[in-house]
Amino acid sequence: MNGDLWRDKLDAYVDESLEQEELAGLEDHLRTCGSCAAEAFARLQLKRNTRAAAVARYAPSPEFRLRIQKTLDTNRNPIWKGMPKLWLATSAVMVTLIVVSVVALVRYTPRQQLVAELLDQHVATIASANPVDVISTDKHTVKPWFQGKLPFTFNLPEVGNSPYKLVGGKLAYLNHNPCAQLLYELRKHEISVFILQDEPGMVLMPSAFSEKGFSLKTWSQAGLRYVVISDANAADVAALSEMLRTAH
Repeated sequence: MNGDLWRDKLDAYVDESLEQEELAGLEDHLRTCGSCAAEAFARLQLKRNTRAAAVARYAPSPEFRLRIQKTLDTNRNPIWKGMPKLWLATSAVMVTLIVVSVVALVRYTPRQQLVAELLDQHVATIASANPVDVISTDKHTVKPWFQGKLPFTFNLPEVGNSPYKLVGGKLAYLNHNPCAQLLYELRKHEISVFILQDEPGMVLMPSAFSEKGFSLKTWSQAGLRYVVISDANAADVAALSEMLRTAH
């Protein structure tokens, strides 16, 4: 199937409405077609920005709230006194469900946004003609490159005797904070490793999960947060994560 036909399926891909067979085929195509990968990234960004705009709500000023409250107090008519008790109980349950749903949405949205940002950066990296700023398979070249660019340091594993290959690294940003993004290869798959400071109040994610056909694994260690992302299977992502966790 050519690129034009795949491009027609990008909206369904972003909306997560593709069948499993089509999803696998499109993801294979995105790994080999830079223009479609860039277009998919742009559409993911647009959806994320639209979702973020939808979260925004108008917040009335305290003065406006006070005027409304005074109007309600003046014209209040206690019609609820004649309402059946069952109706009042049902209304109370409905209000409780609405409040719980809103609280859950507010708590979940920041995690969605963080995952979307991580996926966007990974897709943009593998679609780029220059995915990394420092190109080297030697960790002793890649790690020192970050000195002076980050307010922290980290260790990288030796992968010479493993199926993984270090491609290089670059400086990235998450929530306006600098972080390291390392790129590894495993057969035909690219793996991004994000390393950033694990600050108080940071959005928490499950230690391992899948999103849009990608496997993610994250953990906190020595004041740093590690996030590993790839379209490789979860076992391969977990194996590289364990090598990073035990690196000296």
